[in-house]
Amino acid sequence: MSDPVIGLLGLASLFILLIVRVPVAFAIFLVGFFGIAALKGFKAATSLLASESFTLASSPELVVIPLFILMGNVASATGMSRQLYDAAYAIVGQVRGGLASATVIGCGGFAALSGSSVASALTMGKVALAEMDRFNYDPKLSTGVVAAGGTLGILIPPSAGFVIYAILTEQSIGRLFLAGVFPGLLLLLLFVIAITLLCWFRPGFGPSGPRTNLREKIRALVGAGPIVAVIVITIGGIYRGIFSPVEAAAVGAGLVMALGFITGKLSPSTLWLATKDSILTTATVMLILIAAHLLNPFLALSQIPQFVGELITSLDLSMYAVLVLILLIYLVLGCFLEGFAMMVLTLPIFFPIITQFGIDPIWFGVLVVLTLEMGLISPPVGINVFVVKSVARDVPLGTIFAGVLPFWITMLVALAILVTFPQIALFLPDQMIN
Repeated sequence: MSDPVIGLLGLASLFILLIVRVPVAFAIFLVGFFGIAALKGFKAATSLLASESFTLASSPELVVIPLFILMGNVASATGMSRQLYDAAYAIVGQVRGGLASATVIGCGGFAALSGSSVASALTMGKVALAEMDRFNYDPKLSTGVVAAGGTLGILIPPSAGFVIYAILTEQSIGRLFLAGVFPGLLLLLLFVIAITLLCWFRPGFGPSGPRTNLREKIRALVGAGPIVAVIVITIGGIYRGIFSPVEAAAVGAGLVMALGFITGKLSPSTLWLATKDSILTTATVMLILIAAHLLNPFLALSQIPQFVGELITSLDLSMYAVLVLILLIYLVLGCFLEGFAMMVLTLPIFFPIITQFGIDPIWFGVLVVLTLEMGLISPPVGINVFVVKSVARDVPLGTIFAGVLPFWITMLVALAILVTFPQIALFLPDQMIN
């Protein structure tokens, strides 16, 4: 049996394992390990497992993952996410659809603390769904806003998606974080515009909320001020070259914990629970990364990336045509695969192709992460939809999927804008002080 055939059988096996809900890390590990064993023998597979596991686990860049996860968990446990929502609510809540817009803005703020789409959707769902229900928002809009707004967690830095992409492609985490700032803000703005248009044409979707006076607005903004300051310090520190991404993660986690202790909202027991959750999440991510470092050599040895690269090159397509083709593949795969699994599976194949065609890897990283976001609300998998369903138990799943459709289209518009104007993503990284 030839090497490419073994590679194709391995990929087919991986798809089958993922479809039958084998945990992502174990599915990737099984295919990578036994694929290498089939090509080079069990001794080579076990040797690679030992060396790659140690090399990856001892990488200092990975410290950014548990620190940013801890920062988000502490912020959630101490109610800081509620303060972000209250500030947005005070400013825009009184206009038609304002509570939904406030939810999206709150999701964006919490995304800048947690880096997790699932955490953003879960936290803001608990905070905002009851409030929108109280003011008779249509369930399609309220649940769709939370599910779609939560996806900002993987785009607005710090983003676990960017960290995984950086490790798999050996790119700069700091440059990727900065590249996500303007696209994240663009998508947030487009979400607000979509909400405004929906409520303009369908007034019953989102009625006006209660008005707040100037004093209430100022009080809400002051309450969110410390959290906004943490975001500005961490991301601004990376931009100005004051912090490396790892140092920024440590500073951010330390500041959030200090704020929690100063305000009395962070007790030792709360910190322990947040730390335990961070450890569990970090362990999951690490398992996926270790498994990925077995899958990548297997795909390289089976010559699958070279085969796909030669196939696309033979089509004689332009750079933009190749880029659009790859993004379309990501959009289709996003309907069936979990985001991290999709990156681990596809980047060893597509990354050599995009470098061959001269596509900027930082720009490509932003586009890939945005397509992963779209997968989070795409049927039938749509993880964020199921997260919102766990909070809004009385809302049918079909209603939530219908509610996210306008936002999925909005994300497609954002993807088209970023493909057309790459400098939206590349401006800040190009200005970065090393």
